Amino acid sequence: MHVAVIGTGIVGVCSAAWLQRDGHTITFIDPREAGEACSFGNAGSMSPSACLPVGMPGMWKKAPKWLIDPLGPLTIRWWYLPVVTPWLARFVRYSSPAEVVRIATALRGLLAPIFKAYAPLLDHAGANDLVRRSGCLYVYSSRETARQWQWGMDLRRSLGVELRDIEEDELVKLEPDLKGKFRFGLLAPENGSTLDPSKLVKAIHAQCVLDGAGTINASVVGFVRSGRRISEVRLDNGIHMQCDGVVVAGGAWSANLAADLGTPIPLETQRGYHVTVESTNLELRHTIMALEHNLMINPMAMGLRLAGSVEFAGLKAPPNYARAGVLLAKGRELFPHLDTSRTTEWMGHRPCLPDSLPVIGPAPGTDNAWLAFGHGHVGMCGGATTGREIANLVAGRKPQVNLEPFRADRF
Repeated sequence: MHVAVIGTGIVGVCSAAWLQRDGHTITFIDPREAGEACSFGNAGSMSPSACLPVGMPGMWKKAPKWLIDPLGPLTIRWWYLPVVTPWLARFVRYSSPAEVVRIATALRGLLAPIFKAYAPLLDHAGANDLVRRSGCLYVYSSRETARQWQWGMDLRRSLGVELRDIEEDELVKLEPDLKGKFRFGLLAPENGSTLDPSKLVKAIHAQCVLDGAGTINASVVGFVRSGRRISEVRLDNGIHMQCDGVVVAGGAWSANLAADLGTPIPLETQRGYHVTVESTNLELRHTIMALEHNLMINPMAMGLRLAGSVEFAGLKAPPNYARAGVLLAKGRELFPHLDTSRTTEWMGHRPCLPDSLPVIGPAPGTDNAWLAFGHGHVGMCGGATTGREIANLVAGRKPQVNLEPFRADRF
């Protein structure tokens, strides 16, 4: 088949790479270069333990306090509130304990095979050096403080996530730069990260091109149907491209395409920020998640990346880089000796659904269109497994992951 893959982020390139392994011909369609948008600026986590949804029990009680702080971990531009309120109402409904258990179970199934799903793609692209499996440390100011997150951690453990208690002495040995700020931690040894998420995406994309994939730098504005089949993709440059199948993996820009295929999806963009400290003088060995500070810290090839905030303001509003400044201030607070003489800032759009689960599966009402988007905070974690499952669906093989929770018509 000739498959049009819409999107050159991590989900799109992994889907294409897995499809090529089955012998399909690929044409990428994206107005942006491969490895940009969220695939450029994410925190780089590749974590089988990242199976908890964003909406957790009781979170709604904390939201008012966050919202009155314009630089807190969650903010909504006032003019966007009428737009996002229905989405937030659904989000709250999915945060009950029973729903969280259901969602976490589904996410664990998607994320557990991260490295197995990435392995053939990394081997083929010669990109194994961009991934490390050094583990992740969840760190706390005390064991007592850690109990605030115990329910979620116990849920992770019940789903097979390995988490090992780390007392202060061992924590200092594992990460000397954390001394004095954190006195208890949980080590997730099966976790990993990428040294450069954009470079990783670009490497897989480049190998796809070497293997014969074409690339069109344009936006998709619609489709031409022949019965239940998509026969052509309509581009904003006036071109109609014929194809035998379509994979929609356009991240935050996927909702209109899904609707044009007949499946409205409640997709929202959670705008995320990062600061990368290029002149870092720290020697961190693990990805660090400081939950009390809503901060993920990842040592990368280009420096120390600090990430962790959510802003609702749609796709078109300009960035508010004061939010990135808050991340840098937190980094300075945790690491007073951190050299911040050279830094860069970024804002990107996480494609999110109210239940924190992506859409993975066939587009209802079509025989040759598949949807793969909405991964939110776990795009890099779930990209390769999603691509593998899309290839299984296209080939008519039984999926290796239970895709029922990810179906497009669940809303």
